[in-house]
Amino acid sequence: MALRTSWRMRVAQLLILTSAVNNEVLPALGLLSHRVRQIPADPQQLVTAPDSDAIVVDARVNLASAKALCQILRTTGISVPLLLVLTEGGMSGVSPDWGVDDIMLETAGPAEVEARIRLALGRVAPETNSRIQTSGVVIDEASYSAKVRGKPLDLTFKEFELLRFLATHPSRVFTREQLLSEVWGYDYFGGTRTVDVHVRRLRAKLGDLESLIGTVRNVGYRFNVHEEDEEPAPTR
Repeated sequence: MALRTSWRMRVAQLLILTSAVNNEVLPALGLLSHRVRQIPADPQQLVTAPDSDAIVVDARVNLASAKALCQILRTTGISVPLLLVLTEGGMSGVSPDWGVDDIMLETAGPAEVEARIRLALGRVAPETNSRIQTSGVVIDEASYSAKVRGKPLDLTFKEFELLRFLATHPSRVFTREQLLSEVWGYDYFGGTRTVDVHVRRLRAKLGDLESLIGTVRNVGYRFNVHEEDEEPAPTR
């Protein structure tokens, strides 16, 4: 039997600084659930750069420019992790004075990228990532409370856990069996019908945002992110 971990990776807002056009800096990110924004690797762009949980600098082509950008970022006093993406040949040019927290090869797989992001975020703020804000819903994991458009939701413990789990994996479809395992646990002896019941109750409490909990016919459920809220970031 596979071991179940109680720690789950939250969805992070990543900001990628790159000079590449129509080119994926880190292809593995496309297979992960993190939210990614990409802006030109220009110091002037940093003035209006959106908030993020981590910054990724593209150093695949121009190491000198990437180093200068990393050093500028550090002098501005950023408090989020600074990650570097480079080619295998470029690894020999990186030194401590770059000021980066970690490096990743552009060919790194999803598991490695996820692990490096998780570790980098954990080193910076291991106890503060307890609030999720997306699509009009705010979930506070520390106080086990949730609000919809500023109005508190009266949720049972399992309703809260179901909403929290789906919201931390936006757009990903989960079968009823998967939700039963993740939210209720492997030792739960009830049937998958309980998932449908809790989804129905949760939708009723979400009111006009009930569509956030979407049904995928013959598969299961997912959390639908509203188009007008495509770029929210978990609040620190």
